[in-house]
Amino acid sequence: MSEKATDDAEQAERGRQADPGGPARAPFAPPAPGLPGHDPVDWPAYQRQLRQRQALEAAAAKAERSVWRRVRPAEAAPVRTATLMAALAAGLTAAVVLGDGVGPGLLLAALPAMAAAYASARAAGRKARPWSLVWAAGCVALLAVPALRDSAWLSTPVVLTAVLSAALALHGTRRWPGVLLSPLGLLGSAVTGVGWAWEGVRARGGGVGRDRWLPLLKGVVAAAALLLVFGALFASADAAFADLLGGLVPDVPVGEGPLRILLFLAGTVLALAAARSAAAPHRWDAVKSRPGTARSRLEWSLPLILLNLLFAGFNAVQLAVLFGGYDKVLESTGLTHAEYARQGFWQLLWATLFVLAVIALALRWAPRGTAGDRRLVRAVLGTLCLLTLVVVASAVRRMDLYVEAYGLTRLRLSVVAAELWLGLVIVLVMAAGVAGGRWLARAVVASAAASVLAFGLLSPDGTIAESGVTRHRQHGRIDLAYLRGLSADAAPALDRLPEPLRSCALMEIRDDLGHGGGSPWYATSLGEYRARGILRERPVTADRDTCVRLGAYGSRHE
Repeated sequence: MSEKATDDAEQAERGRQADPGGPARAPFAPPAPGLPGHDPVDWPAYQRQLRQRQALEAAAAKAERSVWRRVRPAEAAPVRTATLMAALAAGLTAAVVLGDGVGPGLLLAALPAMAAAYASARAAGRKARPWSLVWAAGCVALLAVPALRDSAWLSTPVVLTAVLSAALALHGTRRWPGVLLSPLGLLGSAVTGVGWAWEGVRARGGGVGRDRWLPLLKGVVAAAALLLVFGALFASADAAFADLLGGLVPDVPVGEGPLRILLFLAGTVLALAAARSAAAPHRWDAVKSRPGTARSRLEWSLPLILLNLLFAGFNAVQLAVLFGGYDKVLESTGLTHAEYARQGFWQLLWATLFVLAVIALALRWAPRGTAGDRRLVRAVLGTLCLLTLVVVASAVRRMDLYVEAYGLTRLRLSVVAAELWLGLVIVLVMAAGVAGGRWLARAVVASAAASVLAFGLLSPDGTIAESGVTRHRQHGRIDLAYLRGLSADAAPALDRLPEPLRSCALMEIRDDLGHGGGSPWYATSLGEYRARGILRERPVTADRDTCVRLGAYGSRHE
């Protein structure tokens, strides 16, 4: 390359370094072939530079059109002192109250994080919308379930649903991509939130805002010192006050130090993630899916009409069995009532799920050019939805028959609740077909959150125990091995069993709760509190040998 071309390239590079965010400058164009002054060395070098520039511009344009560029949040304003203090309070609360279990402590640890998000949103000028308030209220209600129920297995779906509600409250999305991807925004904000908070701390450490946070820090230290000194004096002076103080202030063993530190870090990071999302949320509604290619009426409707005929034939058989043909079917198949019920439930559950997938794909490829096309789509899919509701009713009835034969368990109760929710989703889809579907995504998620909340408030273990006790009174049958493995929520129902069945059913609950002491108030659920009261008033009297003879230590059936 000649010296002139080299100088032009260096000049262009210096221009790009001076303005890295701006467009790349075009290289100097030497005379083209056939023109005076044409250089056969400079011209190929210019062509290569020009191709490189075009490739860079194409890559920049593609990045600008990328999904991440469209949805990534804007730069957040500097973090406020109130947000930092609320995040630290969330970490401290998590370290103090969650080391002993969940219970009311889970909601207590979440409240400072919510305060951090609120302060951050106010500082950013964001206003709460009605749906954001609905999601926030749902999150609070779901996190209150562990304060009421002792069932550990119930906490997992409750907490996951609460996280989804929190993500929707922070991002304010309304379309399906946002509903499904909002929790991922919290993960991204967990990383950027730490850096955001660190920049704020560094700015304050350099003198910016010291007149605001330094007096607060001094006041907190002075208050802690005064409370520690005078609290110790009053506790040593009065035993009753010492007991009260001991119940309110957690006792943290030295060996739990690493766990408490981990909880502090997790609580602080999650609070910062919520605050960062509230200050500058991801724009998930910018993600748009391409509509499918519309099919012709015959190509689209023929498979669905045949599927409707299949559903209609199946439902006709179900109705015939329901109205008098049940014994004949059992005689011809050689199945018992319970076997017939169990054989079909899971297939019908999967059929309901597959119908929802079929409806989603059918709407993607539906003909929509004319009013007649739209009427055809509504008629075919509406018929499929109505027939599917009959399938849902048949599945629930089959499980009801199986429960009559073998009793209620956690798995059976959970899948029936899931099937009923799927039926509700189908009803929402039908309503969207009539009134429009802009609200469908949020309605489906809201129905899921409401269903999980209702399931938790219902007290599944208490319902199972109540069903077992009723079954014993009516038919004299009881699955003692399964009932004794339930949580403390089942204690009020199991307490109504006659002895020694009562003691055998409550023995494992007594062992789990311990003979004395107990958990601190912030880790004690209402179910555990009631169970302790029952066991304290009417202790377990049967021994292990008696319970073995009654079958309390047999195999447990799900």
